[in-house]
Amino acid sequence: MSEDFGVRDGEVAAALPAKSDAEIYFIGRIRTPWTDRKDCPKNARESDAICTIELDERWAPGLKDVGGCTHLVVLYWMDRAPRTLVLQKPSHYGVQRGTFALRSPARPNPIAMSVVKLLRMDGAKLSVTGLDCLDGTPLLDLKPYFASTDSVPDAVVGWHAESRKGPKKAP
Repeated sequence: MSEDFGVRDGEVAAALPAKSDAEIYFIGRIRTPWTDRKDCPKNARESDAICTIELDERWAPGLKDVGGCTHLVVLYWMDRAPRTLVLQKPSHYGVQRGTFALRSPARPNPIAMSVVKLLRMDGAKLSVTGLDCLDGTPLLDLKPYFASTDSVPDAVVGWHAESRKGPKKAP
């Protein structure tokens, strides 16, 4: 774990299990302009930076028909994030929350997900916008984004909705 991701005041870590339960295969790497945690956008929608998804050539045949998609779901492994935090205190919120109530990369299995806009394909390289990871992040999977099934317009994250309302005014 990088020093950048140390346990901050108000955060709580848990011990990891002695051994892992599953194997995964990295199918490529993601190239972004960000090499430092502090430079990464807090979420993928904050940036319109053009990033490149470099798929390992062995998986390139799996890109058949992807060129017809406007958007993709990208799953990636935040390999430099801590895996022990159960309570976190994000600096931009300043309030302690449970790991599973946050989109933070710090989690037992640092799997991240973004919906990206596909700009172009060149062989096994995809140019996209909508990512929020460090350069060289391992790629886990690509899936087509289906607005008809993936979008839930009335979904609510209670604590986040409350924080956007601002302080309550006295009557």
